[in-house]
Amino acid sequence: MSPTQRSEAERIRAIGETTGLSRMLRRALEPGHDFQPLPKPGPHDWLANHPEPGQTFEEFLRLKPNKPDAVRNKIYLQPLEKFQPGEAPSLEKLEQFAEAFFAMEVEVLPIGSLDSSNITSRANPHTGQTQLLTVDILAHLKLRLPDDAYCLLGITMRDLYPDPSWNFVFGEASLMDRVGVYSFARYDPRFYGEKALDAGKLVLRRSCKVLAHEMAHMFGIRHCVFFHCLMNGSNHLAESDARPLHLCPVDFRKLHDSVGFDIVDRYRRLKDFSEAVSFNDESKWLEKRIEHITAR
Repeated sequence: MSPTQRSEAERIRAIGETTGLSRMLRRALEPGHDFQPLPKPGPHDWLANHPEPGQTFEEFLRLKPNKPDAVRNKIYLQPLEKFQPGEAPSLEKLEQFAEAFFAMEVEVLPIGSLDSSNITSRANPHTGQTQLLTVDILAHLKLRLPDDAYCLLGITMRDLYPDPSWNFVFGEASLMDRVGVYSFARYDPRFYGEKALDAGKLVLRRSCKVLAHEMAHMFGIRHCVFFHCLMNGSNHLAESDARPLHLCPVDFRKLHDSVGFDIVDRYRRLKDFSEAVSFNDESKWLEKRIEHITAR
């Protein structure tokens, strides 16, 4: 077993004690065949370059993360420039996905341009593409957080970097400030001069993954090291593509603790969305989860 891979006992311990929970929640947290262990990382993968201890459910509770409440209970998506048709996924579809995934109200705000803001930029030393510094964007968004916002996520077609020593980053979020930003740029095959069959669906799936991943950070959910999970870190596009579009039992429990959603209703809404956009593998997985949780 790789030092980064966790034993079955460690995975169960990370989920936490389930005695006293409702029958349906206990079934939702069972680490059965629908959830796979985290694969052994390759030399260029996230954990090989950024070792992390992970975050159990009990550690999550001790963190006392932000939670939606009676005042701050809405998720906002902030496009940071005008998106050209065919170059970015539908904001309407991203809104629908986020509402189903987080079981909260979601609103897309009018375009909030960064052009007049003090945002540091550079030319990427490898691609020559213009990149924006995420730290500056997060500071910009923090000043524009609506009063009823649980969190605000900026979305852009421009490439991002978090620090001069980094090549790029897909996105970044602040756990405590409730703001985040992510870029579509590297999710489009055209960024690499490539063509792809059904590129629109590919970009939408990638965008849904990074949206949910970055937004989950704003609930205090850190990178997962226990299962193959949406919350695994990713160091490159292939690793990001390999992540599933669902939360493992550990991180599912964290989100449920924060939001208190109806478990089956959430899975059904995600299944409806997946069917509508032809995410066929995800739809089949969700159907199996619903059958398992509701079985008598």
